[in-house]
This record gives sequence, structure tokens and C-alpha cells, in this order.
Amino acid sequence: MYNEHVIYMQKAINEAKIAYEKNEVPVGAIIVFKDQVIAKAHNQIKTLKDPTAHAEIIAITQASSYLKNERLIECDLYVTIEPCSMCIGAMILARIKTLFFGAFDLKTGACGSIINLTKPGLFNHNINVVSGILANESKDIIQKFFLGKRK
Repeated sequence: MYNEHVIYMQKAINEAKIAYEKNEVPVGAIIVFKDQVIAKAHNQIKTLKDPTAHAEIIAITQASSYLKNERLIECDLYVTIEPCSMCIGAMILARIKTLFFGAFDLKTGACGSIINLTKPGLFNHNINVVSGILANESKDIIQKFFLGKRK
């Protein structure tokens, strides 16, 4: 499966690698609008001393600024790990069209792992969800990070 989704997810993984180098939980996200990357981000919780500084939230803020609109109606978000409930809430409010993610998060995932906040009809906006794009690569970087923490 080598298509535009793989290319975009690789860009998100590159952002996760930046987070890894900064000793942040390695999650990366990008937002695409009309086949153009308009936002890219990685977790910056420790750097900014902000529990809301998740890659997805930062990318949504960047994309909204770029488009000069709080609604990201025709935008797709690519993220390495299944988003948490806070990030799904932000995506719903921003009206993200499609969410693509790599690996499931069995501890805080809100797209089916722990809870499914993307279930059609649950909120006033439905997000299309596609999982499993470069899942092994996404899972590997986060596992490597936490294994290093346990040593």
C-alpha cells in the first residue's frame, strides 16, 4: 500500500522522530488541505509545560491559522497514534473531514480502543476514520521511547 496516505503518514512519523529527540512522547501529526500539507506538529507537552500540547492540537491550531478559519472542513489529519478523547473533541469542533492514524493506543485511544468518540451519529459532526497506515512504524517508535524510559 504505497500511496499518498503512506507518504503523508511518513511525514507524521518524521514529526514523531523530532519529538523523540526532544524527549517528548513521540507522536507526530500533519494536516492536509487540497493535497498540500498545511500543518505539521509533534508532541510538545514537556517543552511547553502544557498538558494540551498534543501533536494534533498544535496541528489544528496551525491549520486554522493558515486557512484563517476555525473550521477545517476539507482537511484530513494524519497522526501516528490513535488520538485521545481531548484530540478527538478538537477534531470534531474543527470539523476535520478524515482522520488517518497508524497504531491503536490501548491505554487512551478514543477511536475504538478504549472508547469510540468517532462513532457516526454520536456528535453533530462525523469524522471518517482510517486506521493502520504504517502501524508498525508508528508503534515501533513509541515502544522504543517507553522501553528507554524503563531502563
